[in-house]
Amino acid sequence: MDTTKKQSWIQYADGYLSKTPVWQYILVSLIFPMWGMAASLNDILITQFKTVFTLSDTATAFVQSAFYGGYFLIALPASYIIRKTTYKSAIMIGLMFFILGCGLFFPASHMATYGMFLAAIFVIAIGLSFLETSCDTYVTMMGPKESANKRINISQTLIPFGDAAGIILGKYLIFGGHENMAAEVAGMSAAQKAAYNKEVLLLTLQPYKYILLILLVLLILMAITKMPLSKATVKNEDAVAEKKTSLGESLNYLFHNYRFMKSVGAQFIYVGIQTCVWSFTIRFALRIIPGITDHAATNYMVISYFIWFAGKLCANWLMERFSVTKTMVWYSLLGTLVLLLTVSVHSPIAIWGAVATSFFFGPVYPTIYAHGLDQIKEKQHTETGGALMVMSLVGGAFVPVIMGRVSDLSGSMQLSFIVPAIGFALIMWFFISEHKRG
Repeated sequence: MDTTKKQSWIQYADGYLSKTPVWQYILVSLIFPMWGMAASLNDILITQFKTVFTLSDTATAFVQSAFYGGYFLIALPASYIIRKTTYKSAIMIGLMFFILGCGLFFPASHMATYGMFLAAIFVIAIGLSFLETSCDTYVTMMGPKESANKRINISQTLIPFGDAAGIILGKYLIFGGHENMAAEVAGMSAAQKAAYNKEVLLLTLQPYKYILLILLVLLILMAITKMPLSKATVKNEDAVAEKKTSLGESLNYLFHNYRFMKSVGAQFIYVGIQTCVWSFTIRFALRIIPGITDHAATNYMVISYFIWFAGKLCANWLMERFSVTKTMVWYSLLGTLVLLLTVSVHSPIAIWGAVATSFFFGPVYPTIYAHGLDQIKEKQHTETGGALMVMSLVGGAFVPVIMGRVSDLSGSMQLSFIVPAIGFALIMWFFISEHKRG
């Protein structure tokens, strides 16, 4: 057992703490809504880029490919840095990349090329990969083992506020003054459209200015705060030397851990279907509701995020009274049914099916994450396990492309919602199989 002077917690050999350090836990938790804000702004950018750069539904999905591709490529390097240094170092690196990516929106808005915007989004994703790889695992370790699932669910409950803030910033700072971009450019000459596009792209800078200020404050607070190590230590037989586990050994252990890898696969599917629904909701509203404007269509995403928050709160209450897996089976079943209604109801009511799905998304990500890490019995592999769970976010890069392709080929965005419906059914199967295992 490790003890350190002038701290209120005791760290055990498995990395968990005797109690949760309140300020440190709050500080790390405040980072969670920041990546929610970045992700929700992508939904605004997709709608804007579709008009400005004249993109197909498949092409717009590459915004999410750049975003979640960054997660996939950087998660293992991030875990390596955590192993060699600390969670605090990885968080600070993540914040710095996040700041750099936001700064790249300044030259991108002036260069006015789709590729430059994708590069800026990719750099932001590098930062977010560091943050999620570190923060998600860190909060599960920052206290007693038995309350790990509760801690990550509470921290993740803050994400909807970041998502809603991102959409609101986009609604008033990017879409403000432009009720319907597609209608506004119709009939413009090439010169007029070029001038219009330049004006619109400059608006993308506005929300990122505010995000930069918040990130700088978080970076300073993290730098001056003493943080717990929360990393497992394994002593040799003489109890004098600490055993170091290589990345290869950790990967070998994890790849042969069937239940952990099944959790990684479930997370891949979940992030993919969540990204599908949220990326297409605004454009689905524009197609299915006659006369609605871009500005008004964003309201459906704002509502979605608050419903997502409500779904998290409700799940937290249910999981205190019923088993985690049983609660998640019902959430997944109802989520699948709501998406099937979205596909089959041919009226503006269908958009409310897409919105309602967010309620059932609420607890899925943190629950799969914590459940997956719980399958790692040798805790020296936890950091690498957390990295693989974050790498599974690459599902957000692939599944929306499939949904976009279905939309383009069928000519029906509504039909393309069958893709997340199938995905939610697979998530239900995952929780049913885990419930049987106990």
